[in-house]
Order: sequence, then C-alpha cells, then structure tokens
Amino acid sequence: MIRLALSLFLTNLEIPIVTTSLVAITNDLGQFDKIEWVISSYLLGYVGVLVILAKLSDIFGRKLLLSLSISLFIIFSAGCGAAQSLAQLIIFRAFQGIGGAGCFSLATAMMTELVPPETYSKYVANLSTVYALSLLCGPILGGAISSRASWRWIFLINVPAAAPALALAIFALPSNFPFHGNASRPRKTARELLSKETMRRVDFLGAFLLLLASLSLTAAFEEAGSRYPWKSAYVITLLAVSGVLWTLLLIWEWYITIKGVYVQPVLPWRFMVNRAMLSLLLNAVFLGGPWFVAIFQLPQRYQIVHGSSALRAGIQTMPFTFAAPVGSALSSMWSKRLKTPGVYTVIVAAVLQTVGFALLASLPTESQISSRAYGYQVIAGFGCGINISTLLLIVPFVVNYKDKAVGMAAVSQLRVMGGAIVLAIATSVFNSHTRSRTEEIQQMTHVSGSPIAPAQLLDLIDEPSKEKIKSILAHGYNLQMYVLCGFAVAQTPTALLLWRAKHIQV
Repeated sequence: MIRLALSLFLTNLEIPIVTTSLVAITNDLGQFDKIEWVISSYLLGYVGVLVILAKLSDIFGRKLLLSLSISLFIIFSAGCGAAQSLAQLIIFRAFQGIGGAGCFSLATAMMTELVPPETYSKYVANLSTVYALSLLCGPILGGAISSRASWRWIFLINVPAAAPALALAIFALPSNFPFHGNASRPRKTARELLSKETMRRVDFLGAFLLLLASLSLTAAFEEAGSRYPWKSAYVITLLAVSGVLWTLLLIWEWYITIKGVYVQPVLPWRFMVNRAMLSLLLNAVFLGGPWFVAIFQLPQRYQIVHGSSALRAGIQTMPFTFAAPVGSALSSMWSKRLKTPGVYTVIVAAVLQTVGFALLASLPTESQISSRAYGYQVIAGFGCGINISTLLLIVPFVVNYKDKAVGMAAVSQLRVMGGAIVLAIATSVFNSHTRSRTEEIQQMTHVSGSPIAPAQLLDLIDEPSKEKIKSILAHGYNLQMYVLCGFAVAQTPTALLLWRAKHIQV
C-alpha cells in the first residue's frame, strides 16, 4: 500500500504541479503559443497506453510492468528537467506520461487485488487522502519552485521521490502477484514470458489500433481552434482517421471476443454490451472535461487576469484541488456505511458539478477577485471528486475478475481522453472570444508586430487598456466554465444506464 500511495502521489502531482509553472517555463524557453503542449504531451502519452499496459500486466505480470513504468517515469522526469528547448520538453513529457500511465493504471488495479471486496471503500478513502495531498501540494509546490528556483526542479524532484517506489516494487512485491502462492498459476521464467505461446496471447493489432485511435482523436482536438481551424484539412483528416480506427478496433475486438480465439482482447467487446460498464465509460469521458480543464485553467485565470504570482495562484486554486479528494474520500465512506446505490451517488455528483461550474461562469469580469469564487470552487471540486472515486469503485462489481484491471484502466483512459478533448473545446471557445478583441486593442494602442499573446501584451500597454484586456480574458474564462457545465449535465442521463432492479452497491 505504501508503494501504491507513492505511485499515485507522484502521477497525480505531475499534473497540477506544472499548471502554475507554465508561465515560468515559456519565459525561459519561449514559444508561449505552444504552452498547452507542455500539458497535452503528457496527457497524450498517458492516454495512449493506460489500457494497453493494464492488459500487458495481465499477461506478463504486474511487477514487471509496474517496475518498467516507474523506471520510465524517473528517466524521462530527469530528461524534462534537462530539456534545452520547448520541443525537447514536449517530447520528454510524452514519454514521462507513458510511465505515469503505467503507475496509475496498475496501482488502481492492484489496490483491489490487495484487499477483499468488502474493504474497497475503506482503502479507496485512505488512498484518497494521498490523492488530496498530491493535488493540494501540486499547485503550491509548482508555484513555490517557479517563484524561488528554476522551473526544472518541478521535474527533477520526481527522481529521488520515485526511487523508493521503484525499490518497493522490486523488493517488496511478490514476483507472481496477485497469484503468488497459487499452485495452479506458477511463476513464469523469463524464457516462458518471452515464449511464442505467451506472445500469441498479446493483442498486438488491438493495442496498435487503440493507440493510434486515441492519439489521432486527442491530437485533432488539441490543435483544433488554436494552431489549425476546426474546418482545416489537418483537423478533419485526423478526426476521420480516428473514426475509422475506432471502428476497426471495435470490429476486431468483437471478432476475437466472440470467436474465443487465443488472443486476449485489449478492450473486450464484453464492455460494449454491458450496460453498466458502458455507463461508467461514458461518464468517465464527460467527467474528464470538467476535472482537467478546471485544474489547468483556474491557476491561469488567477495569474493572467488577477495578477497573482505562481505560488499565490496555486494557493487560490486550493479550494477546488482539495475539495475533490475530500469528496472522493467521503463518498467512499458513505457508500459503504449508508449502502447508497452507485447510481444515486453519480447523479448527486453530476448535479454538484453543474451547480458549481454554473456559479463559476457567473463571476464578475473585474480584475479584483471575488471571494465567492472560492466557495464555488468547493462545490464543483466536491462533485468531481465524488465521481472520480465512485466510477472506479463500481468497475469490479460490474465486470468479470479477468477484466477488472482493463476495466479500471479503460475508465481512467477515457477520463483523460475526455479531459484532452474538452480542454481543446474550451480553449477554442476562449480563443474565439479573446483573440480578435485583444488584437483590436493591440492596434488601438499602437503596439507593433504580429499579434501578441494576451499575457505578454499586458506588459506593453497602459493601465486602462490592461483593464479592458483583463475583462475580455475573464469573460473568456467564464465561457469555458459554461462548457464544463454542459459536460457536467451530460453525466446525469448516462448515469441512468446504471439503473437496475437491484442497485449496485460498493
């Protein structure tokens, strides 16, 4: 459990710790227009392999895949800290995301294999405390490092921090976990793991299709509305290719699942005909947007619109980042003690998100911070946190044991994919509102040169013009909250797919 806690802490810390350091990174390396790729590259690496690594761990063993994942995370964290250009940083972040994906997907699956089902809620509540600390420390730590030291330490700090997790994975985890001591499932030698018989079980085609389908879909949304117009050949081609790849993936997974061939499907067709599992997957997509976009955009709003330092922005985002894991922990406990059906919990969480983000969208556009914003963050964060834990908790109760690891990884992967997609949509909405208006002010104030990013333009214009731009940007951030509100609303009808005569209780 200590090793799981370390893995979850570091992979969750890696997302919020960067959000408050983006300005410092681009001030050093330049290319402010590509700032989103520092986050998006991590998410792309992360989202592409969550399910694949979980499935490979079913075949090659949890210990081997977990040790490799932690090693990748350590190596490329060091690479990010040593990057000499934004392009290098983006590439290293993608590989760091692959390592982080393995740490997260295997840790969540292994938690359910360490303890009996009746104690899932208790241990999820305990791990939610770790989750709370990572989200709480992330923005503050990132802001403190950026303000007082080189931004490179936000990556380099992972090296000594992850070393104990790697040591525990190697020396404290039984080699044949979770089948150690089971005579019918003996430990395999290295030769057996690499044998032709074992390799035949790997769904290479399914993994390849899933990886390309995920990356093409996410990349299309990442570039749409920013570098390329939505109707550009680049975006349309990627979306079309992604659609074809997803279709081929489903056909292939249907074939090998229905026919019962030797290959183990990376994404079993059983999930597509399981109404409860389908509900969890759809809810994960709709939850990912509100969750990730809020984590990324709230600190930026405080820094750009309200003039907060990176450290102060991290502190000002604490109501959201701390309310989420508190919601996760409390929902796990009350689901167990009050025997609350999972469908009710998911709907309550969706309503809280809807209310919270609607209130955040109503904030005034002045540069002065409204104290109400902190309360609104708590409501929205609490709703997100409830569903983050509840969706994962329900998975082991609606799928076969052999599909548990892949099922939990699929929910996690679709949540991250949803986050990347909605982040692109929200960014496009923000840019379409702000870009032409800020360019107008740039011309009016006679600032020469090509269109300048709003954050940099603020340093070049007079005070009245600054207030106008800040008001435009604040309204743009409010529009993003309306987008999140829409995705929060969508979680309610998809939650109703969980409805049954005898409700699922976790």
